[in-house]
Amino acid sequence: MTDYQEEQRNEIEALQSIYNPDEIEIVETEPYHIFNVKVVPQDADNFPDHAMSANIQFTYTADYPDSMPAMDFADSENMDDAQLNSLMDFMKSQAEENLGMAMIFTIISAVQERLTDMMEKAAKDEEEEAERKKQEHEEAERKRFEGTRVTVETFLAWKKKFDAEMAEQRRLKGISDIVSKKPTGKALFLSDTSMNDSDVKFLQDEGDTLEVDESLFENMGDLELDDDDDDDDDDPDYKPGDDDD
Repeated sequence: MTDYQEEQRNEIEALQSIYNPDEIEIVETEPYHIFNVKVVPQDADNFPDHAMSANIQFTYTADYPDSMPAMDFADSENMDDAQLNSLMDFMKSQAEENLGMAMIFTIISAVQERLTDMMEKAAKDEEEEAERKKQEHEEAERKRFEGTRVTVETFLAWKKKFDAEMAEQRRLKGISDIVSKKPTGKALFLSDTSMNDSDVKFLQDEGDTLEVDESLFENMGDLELDDDDDDDDDDPDYKPGDDDD
């Protein structure tokens, strides 16, 4: 008959000799041992941003190791629920493979390797993501300076649009030139030489029928007109012949 409690006590003593007091903690001893073991991946110091750890709580059953111990996470670091669930499934598979033997050390060692792989993968994924974003940025910058690749179809489409734009510019320029060259009313008036002879032509067209209103000139005698000659006669110093000078 198997003495399960004796086997369990022997395993606990072996675990306490392997791990430091800060790595293993005995929570209860009766009726069965309950203890926590903190598992840290190897080379965790090399991945400070991705260092993972799991504080696993083991509880012996009445017939352990012929049955697997109860297992749960007392604490964890840098691990989400999906990672914890995956790790628990892995631990259970390890326990099933080792039924009938003391298995805690085997499970802890396997978990440590698994955490190391997970930690390194997380760091690698972050590095690859950063490199992917860098390449995307460089590709976008390259395309921005490179422009659109020209094909026969794209060139013909561009030329058709360019020719239409140039034709429109020429049309608008022609209209602008016409407007700027159109003479003003004043220019037309000054350039019309026929206006020079307009009065003469008017008199010729009227002939003998032209009527003049003589009343407009009846009061001409009342107007005081300056006579330069009279002024010269009134001058006592004036002598005939002075005008000849």
